[in-house]
Amino acid sequence: MKIKVIIHEAEEGGLWAEVPAIPGCMTQGEDMEELIKNIYDAVEGCLSIEMDKIQIGKKDKVMELSV
Repeated sequence: MKIKVIIHEAEEGGLWAEVPAIPGCMTQGEDMEELIKNIYDAVEGCLSIEMDKIQIGKKDKVMELSV
């Protein structure tokens, strides 16, 4: 999966990034290396779900999709 990320320079120093395809998904870092690590963590966190909080009926199926 490829996701576009917009990277901005923060006024107070460092960088921040947003992921337009995932509303509310953003992060920050002191430098590009830290920002990239944090982007991966942010995307994973925004896309993760807690399966124990979802009600699944007996006829329902769970499927994972890679794009």
